Amino acid sequence: MSKPLSDHDRRKQISVRGLAGVENVSDLKQNFNRHLHFTLVKDRNVATRRDYYFALAHTVRDHLIGRWIRTQQYYYEKDPKRVYYLSLEFYMGRTLQNTMVNLGLENACDEAMYQLGLEMEELEDMEEDAGLGNGGLGRLAACFLDSMASLGLAAYGYGIRYEFGIFNQKIVNGWQVEEADDWLRYGNPWEKARPEYMRPVHFYGRTEHHPDGVKWVDTQVVLALPYDTPVPGYRNNIVNTMRLWSAKAPCDFNLKDFNVGGYIQAVLDRNLAENISRVLYPNDNFFEGKELRLKQEYFVVSATLQDIIRRFKVSKFGSREIARTDFSKLPDKVAIQLNDTHPAMAIPELMRVLVDEEKLNWETAWDICVRTCAYTNHTVLPEALERWPVELFAHLLPRHLEIVYEINRRHLEVIAAKYPGDVDRLRRMSLIEEGGQKRINMAHLCIVGAHAVNGVAQIHSDILKATVYVAKRKLIILCSDCVSEPTKRILLLASVLSLYISTRHQEGSQQAVDPKNCHDWRKGLYFNLTASNFKFMSHFSTIRYEVLRLFNIVSLTVALLQAAPGYHTAKMIIRLITAIGEVVNNDPVVGDRLKVIFLENYRVTLAEKAIPAADLSEQISTAGTEASGTGNMKFMLNGALTIGTMDGANVEMAEEAGEGNLFIFGMRVDDVEALDNRGYHAEEYYNRLPELKQAIDQIAGGFFSPKQPDLFKEIVNMLMHHDRFKVFADYEDYIKCQEKVNALYKNPKEWTKKVIYNIAGCGKFSSDRTIAQYAREIWGVEPTLEKIPAPDDKH
Repeated sequence: MSKPLSDHDRRKQISVRGLAGVENVSDLKQNFNRHLHFTLVKDRNVATRRDYYFALAHTVRDHLIGRWIRTQQYYYEKDPKRVYYLSLEFYMGRTLQNTMVNLGLENACDEAMYQLGLEMEELEDMEEDAGLGNGGLGRLAACFLDSMASLGLAAYGYGIRYEFGIFNQKIVNGWQVEEADDWLRYGNPWEKARPEYMRPVHFYGRTEHHPDGVKWVDTQVVLALPYDTPVPGYRNNIVNTMRLWSAKAPCDFNLKDFNVGGYIQAVLDRNLAENISRVLYPNDNFFEGKELRLKQEYFVVSATLQDIIRRFKVSKFGSREIARTDFSKLPDKVAIQLNDTHPAMAIPELMRVLVDEEKLNWETAWDICVRTCAYTNHTVLPEALERWPVELFAHLLPRHLEIVYEINRRHLEVIAAKYPGDVDRLRRMSLIEEGGQKRINMAHLCIVGAHAVNGVAQIHSDILKATVYVAKRKLIILCSDCVSEPTKRILLLASVLSLYISTRHQEGSQQAVDPKNCHDWRKGLYFNLTASNFKFMSHFSTIRYEVLRLFNIVSLTVALLQAAPGYHTAKMIIRLITAIGEVVNNDPVVGDRLKVIFLENYRVTLAEKAIPAADLSEQISTAGTEASGTGNMKFMLNGALTIGTMDGANVEMAEEAGEGNLFIFGMRVDDVEALDNRGYHAEEYYNRLPELKQAIDQIAGGFFSPKQPDLFKEIVNMLMHHDRFKVFADYEDYIKCQEKVNALYKNPKEWTKKVIYNIAGCGKFSSDRTIAQYAREIWGVEPTLEKIPAPDDKH
């Protein structure tokens, strides 16, 4: 925590930054005390730091409310085309500081708290990170909501209000231990429940086919209760809405249950329904077809589409409100963006509503559906793609299975007419995967049912278009991922091995670099390490990331990783990292010059501190496997150089900053494909590279786990015999590239030049730029920087 400013320094700071906002200090203090007394029912004698945080949050929220209401009134009057961003994750982090910045209140709030004898940083630290996301997909969604509000788009984020986030990570005796992320236990001052907009969501049941249409009957109903969170734009008085759904059981108890003893069981059964919004699933780099997950996906889609159609039907005609009944206008007024395949059920659900409830014919409904929906794909990894078993679909959503089959039948008719006799193409492009257990490929459903498909980096979009789906009739929009805040689950991984070995045998090494010789803006980083002084961070989605770094010959000083609790291999790698740390950090020779530090419970708030501290960012996925990465661009913006493969957004970063200003190594996409064709054999690299062999042998032989010599053998076995990410194939080039990093870091002037080129090349990766492109090329709306008139904050 920073040292409190003296009165002299504070007056000087206010003088430098000007008095803008300071005139509000008196009002802020008054409102703060009002909320402390009347909202929290506390006084200064008994109030805690958390109480003060809540009082401040409510005070700042007061400044949002008038803008929030006026924004919605403005949209109602103007009736613009609305954008609906559907995502199972919104990795928002903390809200207080972002809101103060966007409203221009940060200086006044800071001064008000100071005059009340409170420290702003201490109050900000009392806020829990919202447990609504856990990775790049969710952070992307959060950045996009921020930019949609800042660009003046009439936009809404829709998702689930998870009662528990993924988990809080603790490291106990070197092992990851998961604790519940009960982020709502103290309440959430930013949300507002909207029970008046509660919607029924149906599951199970059966279908009845009648001459006048299809009916879905005998269903079980779960109620979706919306909670609204304001999303302010940057100083434009626009406040959009993120609406999150919470599952509630219907209150349909019958008093006769008292007589038969069923009442208690009926109450207990409510928990089964409400489990739908209970917990956020871990990031699904590996797809598991759990019924609860499919329930979550349909739950958010059904409730959201009911809300969208309700809003669409209410139209303004002069001063009168009329009911809009012409659904052919839906694509002119509604744009639905599917953030990955998780909300893919929006396509068959929209078809069900249009055909079964609004009585449109199939052809008309399908045209409306396709023109309304767009899809962003986040992965090409086969194990991560959602493929739901047909049997589960039939049990949980019988009507939707019929609709998916009909979509597929018509889709294959078009393909067969265009490519007569090409049975293999029909098999590849079918929505239904045959052979063994029948499964519905949700990515194929999204591609067929959307008018625009994009990956989150150009190389990813190219791979989608060329190799994965071969659906060339679709419009492929190439949109980069984004930078809005420094975040994403990033790994600051430590390495180790070879450096530890070499340093251990070079006790007298005099290669230490004095970081004080670096450019002034880097004075905040003080290290005194041998060979090189770096903090390293890189994105994690497969085992490759950690393992390659564990064989790194250069120093990596900070380690961070968080593994999904069911992901055994990742948790073993965490244990390997902590085991290496135990050896390195306690070594009498190396321990004072090299530290392996594992930052537990990585989240948005921790990223905001760690990313600006990094000098080198490791983005080393196997070429063609990383959708984009959101962390790499945030490192780039904060002054870290990148060592990485030509994968994901690294490709575009190299284009913008110049490839010579990044440290690029390893196979390209074509090289990976060629290696696949001729066959990858890890033993060849193991036998040819002595340093690699030594590292593997030490891990396998228990050097880092002397009490359990076989502890890490399964990791070695995987690398040697089952590694489809081909870690060893890039190892030699990676080591050579690290030597270039090490050499350049000894020349602070040249290093800083590259840093400046990287920062200067970041413009393309602004989420504002990305959303502007989405708006024009996918959603058919025009961004505006127009400000809504500010309300009178006193009323």
